Amino acid sequence: MIVVPLKEGENIERALKKFKRKFEKTGVVKELRERQAFIKPSVKNREQRKKAIYIQQIQREEE
Repeated sequence: MIVVPLKEGENIERALKKFKRKFEKTGVVKELRERQAFIKPSVKNREQRKKAIYIQQIQREEE
């Protein structure tokens, strides 16, 4: 459970911002999206390799 301590007279907008930041750090939404559709490990690895190749190409172009 996320607890956001409020100071006396603190703005509600600011408290909401704190709550949203803490919620993002927990990674609940990210995990939920990952669980919605199962991706085979072989497909996941292929995507990681493609991403790594892309990043290497960009780094080579910068040099």
